[in-house]
Order: sequence, then structure tokens, then C-alpha cells
Amino acid sequence: MSSDPVSVVVVGGGAAGFFGAIACASQHPHSRVTLLEAARQPLTKVRISGGGRCNVTHACFDPALLVQHYPRGGKALRSPFSRFQARDTVEWFESHGVTLKTEADGRMFPITDDSATIVTCLMQTAKAMGVKLWQGAAVKDVSRQEHGFAVTVKAGEMLTCDRLLLATGSSPQGFAIARAFGHAIEPPVPSLFTFNIADPRLHDLAGVSVPMAHLRLQTGEKSSLEQTGPLLITHWGLSGPAVLKLSAWGARALHDSRYQATLLVNWLPQSNPEALRQQLLAVKSQLPKRAIVTSCPVLIPRRLWERLTSYVGIAAETRWADLSNKTLNLLIQELTRGQYTISGKGTFKEEFVTCGGVRLKEVDFKTMESRCCPGLHFAGEILDIDGVTGGFNFQSAWTTGWIAGQAMGALNP
Repeated sequence: MSSDPVSVVVVGGGAAGFFGAIACASQHPHSRVTLLEAARQPLTKVRISGGGRCNVTHACFDPALLVQHYPRGGKALRSPFSRFQARDTVEWFESHGVTLKTEADGRMFPITDDSATIVTCLMQTAKAMGVKLWQGAAVKDVSRQEHGFAVTVKAGEMLTCDRLLLATGSSPQGFAIARAFGHAIEPPVPSLFTFNIADPRLHDLAGVSVPMAHLRLQTGEKSSLEQTGPLLITHWGLSGPAVLKLSAWGARALHDSRYQATLLVNWLPQSNPEALRQQLLAVKSQLPKRAIVTSCPVLIPRRLWERLTSYVGIAAETRWADLSNKTLNLLIQELTRGQYTISGKGTFKEEFVTCGGVRLKEVDFKTMESRCCPGLHFAGEILDIDGVTGGFNFQSAWTTGWIAGQAMGALNP
């Protein structure tokens, strides 16, 4: 076995690129690791994630459960998560001076509530491990050499390396390099987005939220997806965890339907329609003189109740005693199966996640090495892997970066 140092170039200074570079340099001190970042400032997504707090990972410490949060790539991640999962991420940052905390919904953040804590940790650790960081170093070309790769940056410099890690996210440049080395790319389309819905029932209700709603998304005669979770009314339609999860699982179908779809909303999933009927009839019997619009008997915000009752034709002065069976049926349907038309998609804050990327069957997930081109590795969002909101996309970046880094620095035979 040769003892010559292994030279590694990592293209992409995001979460996966930094973690891959650090893992390689720390596990294999003999390796020479260079990290190329096109932007002047690396770790952009880390900086803006979680509203500037950085949602590092999710408190799901069972790999079998963790993989269920990935609309694409869950099966491929099962083995990698057995080697480096969310608990390992927590321990890694803890060992580097960063303590994470868990919020009620399972999301994990640094106790500082500041993404700069994570950025500083990664930057300082990379520097301490001897990783050479080139900022403003956009890659112009990558070519195969007899014993590795030649990487040319747009400024004109050329680097040669034994191993190459592409951690370029959804950058077209990264996909182009992967194609040049024989890889097929699943076309990238947006994931994790909000729904544009122009509907009088939602007008002027921006900011109103429901802690638990059930959604059914219909994008075709036989295509339907469901999610239950918090729901938020916005100026442009609907958002919140339930919508974001639906957008992730339905990313391809929604793209194919040009973001035209039907959404069925159950505002009261904890109550079945018949139980709801009996509840409303009891109110009618006990409070016959009360105005329906101003006496909300169910667990939804008052403004939403007022809007839905008005929508089914209940006037402001109508009393419970005057509620007809026909109108009662309409109200129950509106509360448990309201139909809304999706006419487009919005953005989820500044965070942009795509599904699509390098086909997973072309990658060896024991090493994250290409099955098409020896010495070429992948990590992060360049792969056809994406998770739902809540720290899962960062976790796949940490895991795939760590595995690639472990493998890349191994001595040449």
C-alpha cells in the first residue's frame, strides 16, 4: 500500500461539502483537502436556515424511523443512517463546543439560537484540520486524468486531485459535471413550498393558524396524498408543516400538474362528521337564541369560524334555533371536507429545496462513490434525496458528507 498523501478536492462549500472535507481531514490526517466555494461567503443555507437559527437536525434517533421523513432517498439512507444518524450529529457538534436543544416539534437548534454558531464551528474546525478553503472559486471545468482529476476554476487556476467530492446542491454546474462522468440526473423540481390559493374563505385571514388539520391533496383522478399537522393561512393561501410535508411528498405530481390541484381540508380531524353533527345539534338545543356566527363551539379560531359560517350562507343574525338541516350539512362539510383550488406555489422563506439529482442506483452508499467513475464521490442535495421540513435535509447532508469523507482519504493501494 502506498503511503503517498491522498489529495482531495471538494466542490461546494455548503453543509455537505464542509462536513465531507472535515471528515476526510480528521479521519485521514495524511490527506490534503481543498474546499472550493463559488460564492464569496460559504454555508449560505446554514446561515438562513430556521429563520437564522439553523435547524441542524431532528430529534429522531431511530434510523428506521428517520428514513420515513424522506420522500425520495429514504431507502438508500437506511444503511448510512446506521453509521451516522441524528444522535451522531448531536454528539459531533457537542464535541466541538456546540450544544443543541430540542424544541417541542422535534427540531434541533444550537442553544444560542444563532446560525452563526454552526457556521463558526464548521469554519474553525475545517481550518484546524488543515482544510484549504478557496472562496470565490467557481469551477469552470473538471476532467479525468490517469490517476485522478483536474479541476479548473474560472480564475484560471488548475488543481489536480486523487478524489473528488461533488457537494454542489442543486447547482446546474454540479449536475453538468456529474453528467460528464456518465451519470443520469433526475430532473430537479421544487420541494418544500407553500400553496397559492385565491379563495374568499381565506381572504383577510393571514396569520390565522390551526394546530391540527388534515389535508388531502388530489393531483389527478387516482393520485392523492394526505398529511395531518399545523396549518397556517397566509396572504397567498396556505402554509405550515402540513402543507410543506404535502409539497415534499407531492413535488413531482404537483410539478407535472403545473401546480394546479385540489386540496381537501378537514379543520377538525379529531372529530368525525357524525360526532360533529351531534355536537352542533346539542348547541342548537342548549343555546337556541345565540347567534351562530358569534358563538363558535368547535376548536378553530373565531375568525375562521365566522368566515366558514358566512360562506355556507349563515347570516350574522341567524340563531342556532333557525339552523336548518340543509345548512347544518353544508357547515359540517365545510368544517371537515372543504374543497380548495391550488393555483400555484409560493416559497418557503428563503430556503429552497429540490427533489431530483444524481440517480441513487449509480452511487455506492457505503462510500458515496460513483459507480460510473472511480474516485468521484457525492454528498448532499446533488443526490436525488430530499426530506420534509424539520432538519431532515441537513441530516442527510451531514450523513452523506461524513461517509464520503471517511472513504475519500483512504490511502491508495
